[in-house]
Amino acid sequence: MSLKVHELFGGALSFQLPENAKDISDIRQIPDNQEVFAHPITDQSIIIEILEYVGSDDEEAIKTHFNDLASDNDVQSGDAAIVQIEKISDTDLKMTQCDSAYYILGQQNISKFNEAAKNTVNMHIGLFRISSFTSDILVTFNNPSFIDPQSSSHHPVPVSADPWTLEDFRQILTSLCIVDEGIFGQ
Repeated sequence: MSLKVHELFGGALSFQLPENAKDISDIRQIPDNQEVFAHPITDQSIIIEILEYVGSDDEEAIKTHFNDLASDNDVQSGDAAIVQIEKISDTDLKMTQCDSAYYILGQQNISKFNEAAKNTVNMHIGLFRISSFTSDILVTFNNPSFIDPQSSSHHPVPVSADPWTLEDFRQILTSLCIVDEGIFGQ
């Protein structure tokens, strides 16, 4: 997949994004602390959020953010799990302001629009901890691995859909950088 540099939050951050990504703010209102992009054919999405710094250790922050995502998705107890946690090396990052960064793989069984049908979504998450700005930046790649046939999301995906890959997501994470620290109100 070909990636292009894309500005976030009015140019305060930038990263590389798949060229075919659709900006969801063109379709519906998005909270000020989020940027949301969707694949034009698959049910994949990428969400960038600037969140309040979770003042605990990194492992607890990871669990807190993952559990908050599960709550936001109305995922029932037992339908969400963290599968893998991996520290991202500072040498691989363009963002020099973060104290630490992590790649998290989680899985959630999510019902869209309060439907009975549940879709299994692999959630690839990048967590950037920035204590100097009391902020965490969360980058989430929602990648459905199973779409229930009864779900409103169920539709045949053409072979030409060219879905986003984990390698695309890793490039997104390593390309993320802060251009204007004023975004944090400092």
